Amino acid sequence: MNARVALYIGGLLGPFGGGVVSAMLPELSSGFGVSQGIAATSLTVYLLPFAIVMLVSGSLGERWGMSRSIRVAYAGYAVVALLAAVAPWFWLFQASRALQGIANAFTTPLLLAKLAAVTPKERLGRALGTYGAMQAIGQTSAPLVGGLAAEGAWQWAFVGLAAVAAALAISPLPPDSRDGAAQRPASLRDAWRKSVLLTGGVAFVSWACLAGLPFLVSFRLDDAFALSPSARGLVLTAYGVAGAVGARLTGGAVDRFGQRAIVCVGLLFAALAVGAVGLVSWLPAVAVAWAVSGVCGQLILVGIHATVLTGGASGRGGIISVVTALRFLGMSASPAAFTGLYRYDAALGFLLPAALLVLTIPVVAVWWPRKAPG
Repeated sequence: MNARVALYIGGLLGPFGGGVVSAMLPELSSGFGVSQGIAATSLTVYLLPFAIVMLVSGSLGERWGMSRSIRVAYAGYAVVALLAAVAPWFWLFQASRALQGIANAFTTPLLLAKLAAVTPKERLGRALGTYGAMQAIGQTSAPLVGGLAAEGAWQWAFVGLAAVAAALAISPLPPDSRDGAAQRPASLRDAWRKSVLLTGGVAFVSWACLAGLPFLVSFRLDDAFALSPSARGLVLTAYGVAGAVGARLTGGAVDRFGQRAIVCVGLLFAALAVGAVGLVSWLPAVAVAWAVSGVCGQLILVGIHATVLTGGASGRGGIISVVTALRFLGMSASPAAFTGLYRYDAALGFLLPAALLVLTIPVVAVWWPRKAPG
């Protein structure tokens, strides 16, 4: 396997592993003898440790050696994925999910840092777009593959995850950069500077108000159009499919027009699309608006990644780790932030996140870093 291809496939593994349980919750519920609500916590149990540990995992991984850290994380992921497949008790299954999230926290930021290290600056946007496409494919395909596995035995999904992680653990990786050998070791404080937190704050708001909204879109599709679960799932996949298809083009746009401009454009059109989902009463238009949101999400994400990863090698893993952690924490905050408002007024449930996206534009326009933060 080519080293660059291994980086891209590694980017797919994280979101796939996180979302693979989405379509097998009834089977997990019956298999472990727990309620479906309790079974659904297997999503949160993966996401929260992933996001929290990633606040420091990039810096620690740089200190320990990026290639070594990635390989150990893959090996650990393979072991705990097998543990999930054989777990006889739900608490042990949940523990394995948490450990999968922690292992993933040591791959995602370091894979991005390695990709940036082996890509010329003028082509970084395209490379990050391809990486983003792979993540979108992983996020979109996970429920489908998990559902197909659950038709027979859901455990096979985790056996497959273990096999992929084990293969990645022995696959070639680009060598660690030697340019930073003479520099001081990366410090955790390097990743917590003002410019990093500003970039991470934009990622937090963007993902809380955009990628964190599938649950709200599902409510809307049920309340306004009375769609079946399978039909709702089909509409929801439009976000990931459109993001994957458009990711390469969005990466090229970042290379051509610059990170600041592309992030602003993504925020503006994302706000319009999210607002349309809550206001439009024609189902095809809602589906198109949600697909447009997926493309906008890639514009914002590639712009953020390109900003963070442009520059010297030292500390890059720690910085992208903090920014990515804040992005996923924003995503996890979305249900608590917007569900109550949606129940009060469905339109306001979408207009508030749209307004927050618009209000983020002047922050990016005025204070966005002109070079890699940190």
